[in-house]
Amino acid sequence: MTASFAPRLSHFGMFCRDIDAQAAFYRQVFGMVETDRGQGITFRMDLVFLSSSPEQHHQLALASGRAADGPSTVMQLSFKVDTLDQLREARRRALAHGAMKLRGLNHGNALSIYFSDPEDNTVEVYLDTPWYVTQPHGDALDLDRPDEEIWAETERACRADPSFAPADEWRRATFGPRPA
Repeated sequence: MTASFAPRLSHFGMFCRDIDAQAAFYRQVFGMVETDRGQGITFRMDLVFLSSSPEQHHQLALASGRAADGPSTVMQLSFKVDTLDQLREARRRALAHGAMKLRGLNHGNALSIYFSDPEDNTVEVYLDTPWYVTQPHGDALDLDRPDEEIWAETERACRADPSFAPADEWRRATFGPRPA
């Protein structure tokens, strides 16, 4: 019997105007570690590899070569956290290191902040909620409110949505039962 085919997204790469500034931003905001740096052999450009996991050589690959006037083609680069306090800390660090266009969104199934990195790429930091509602869904999120208020408002909004389901039920319906 062959194993089921289930590739997992592992890392993301993006072209940069200023690779050193971008590497510093992701190290400072997300605590990523630079694992390698050099010039590509098949891709003739400077490369910087960053990771937050000792099990992964890199989660983010930065490459030189983005034109000075080249627009971002990154729809979003997302980082997951576990608590509202960690989401607040990501906001604090991002703003302290030059993030622009910061906004908070409550998606029902996730609580997110979005901002632009120094090269105008959209970055999301989010945490999952225990609920599901059809996406896209986005209400304003004010992280200066107490946790209890944020969670209560999120649950109320989710339960009022006709597509509401507990996240575990939605996962089972969408992906099937988890193997034992």
